[in-house]
Amino acid sequence: MDSRQRFMYTMNYGPKDRVPWGEMGFWPETLDVWRKQGMPRDVHLNTYFGFDRLRDQVNVSFGLLPDFESAVLEETETYRIVRRNTGVVAKEFKGEHSFRMPQWLSFPLKTRDDWENEFKPRLNPESPARYPEYWDEQVRIYAQRDYPLTLRAGSVFGWIRNWMGLEGICQALYDDPAWVQEMMNAVVDFCIATARRVLEDVELDYILLWEDMAYKAGPLISPAMFRRFMLEPYKRLTGFIREHGVDLIFVDSDGNADPLIPLWLEGGVNGFYPIERAAGMDAVELRRRYGQELRLMGGIDKRAMIAGPEAIDAELAHVAPLCAEGGYLPWCDHHVPPDVPLKHYQYYVARMKEMSLDPQGFRPRS
Repeated sequence: MDSRQRFMYTMNYGPKDRVPWGEMGFWPETLDVWRKQGMPRDVHLNTYFGFDRLRDQVNVSFGLLPDFESAVLEETETYRIVRRNTGVVAKEFKGEHSFRMPQWLSFPLKTRDDWENEFKPRLNPESPARYPEYWDEQVRIYAQRDYPLTLRAGSVFGWIRNWMGLEGICQALYDDPAWVQEMMNAVVDFCIATARRVLEDVELDYILLWEDMAYKAGPLISPAMFRRFMLEPYKRLTGFIREHGVDLIFVDSDGNADPLIPLWLEGGVNGFYPIERAAGMDAVELRRRYGQELRLMGGIDKRAMIAGPEAIDAELAHVAPLCAEGGYLPWCDHHVPPDVPLKHYQYYVARMKEMSLDPQGFRPRS
C-alpha cells in the first residue's frame, strides 16, 4: 500500500495496513536544539524519522502579489522591529527569547481606501507569478505520484484578521459590517479564481483551509457572527472545491475552536486540525460528538512529549481507538516546539508506529 492509498483509505474509513506516519511540522528552533542533542545536520526529516510522504502541497501562491517591501526599522541586541512582506510591523525578539511570539505594532489594512488601493490590486488571481513557470511539466509529474497531494486554498476570517489585526477586524465587524462582508466575499472570489486551474489540471486528494480564529478560552468571534458573516462564503468555497472532485476539506485553527465546528461542518468542511490539547480540545471527544463525518489530524499533547515516555504512552493509548477506526492521523497538536527533547520525540515516534500497527493491542509500558 503506497502513501496515497494509505492516506485515502484511512480518511475514508477503508481497510488499511496502518495509519500514515507523519507530523504537522517542527519549529525551526526545535531543529536547532535537536542538532545540539545529536540529530545530524544533513538529513531529511521524513527519512530520519521514517515518516510517510503526506504533506506535499501544490506550489501555487495565494498570498499578496506583489508583497509589501520588507525592512528592518530598528534593531538592538535583544530585538528588531521589522516591516514584514505582509505590511505588518512587528517587534521580534532575539537570542534566548527568539521563540516568543512577536509583538504586533501596526497593521496595513485600516480603511476602505487601504482595501481598495493596497489590497485588492494584490489579490489579482491572474498574476503570472501565482503559478509555477513550468506548470504543465509539474502537472505531468503530479499525475504519476504515489503520495497524497494537497492545496492550501485560502481563508475567510484569518487572512483579514492578519491584515487588520484582531482589534481592527473586531471593531470593523461592528462599525462597518458591510465592508467586512464585502472583503470576505472578495477573498473567497479570489480563492476560487486562483484555485480553479489547479483543480481542473490536477487530481488533488485533500484541501487545507486556514483560520486560526480561536485562543485558549474559545473562538475570537461568536458562533452567531460566524453564521452571519462566514457561513455562506464557506459554502460557496467548499461547494466549488467539491464540484471539482475533492471531498476532504480540512480547516486549521489553533485554540479552543470547538463552538465553531458545527458551523464548519454546515459550511462544507469535514476535517479539523491540529486539536490543541492545552486549549481543551480532544480528538476522542470530537469523534464522539461529531461522528465519522469529521476527520481529524493532530491532538497529541506537546506537553506529553515534553514530559517523557509515561505521558507519551498515555496520549497514544488515548487515541488508539481512533487509529483503529480511521479518519484520524496522530500528530502533535501543533508544530513540535523546542522544549521537546530529541530523545522524547524519538520515543514518541517509535511508540506511535507500534501503536499504529496494533492499536487495539497497544498498552502503556508502565
